[in-house]
Amino acid sequence: MDQVPVRSAVVRWATRATTFAAAALDAWIPGSPAEMTVAISTGKHRTEVPVFSAAATAYTQREVDLSHALLAHFVRGTSSPAILTDWWKETRPVGVLRSRQREAILEGWTAPLLA
Repeated sequence: MDQVPVRSAVVRWATRATTFAAAALDAWIPGSPAEMTVAISTGKHRTEVPVFSAAATAYTQREVDLSHALLAHFVRGTSSPAILTDWWKETRPVGVLRSRQREAILEGWTAPLLA
């Protein structure tokens, strides 16, 4: 993943506050989420696809690092993307997951792989 929006907690909270205040005052209408690039390589072929960020304001650096670690396990075959769909089927989260919650989930998926 390239161009992943990463910001500190202070900047993420300031962005949320500014966005909320501006929307409440009808001074601004939220646009599309930030974009990032997903690159998929198979042998000699590389495909880059722009995708929308799932995080409202940005990700933490820890989330990005854990995501890269999990993707590396998928590539090596030491884990399967099925853990994502299995988690979704079991959990069915309601609402938006906060960065700490997302980090905890990613840590839960990567910790057994590091043992």
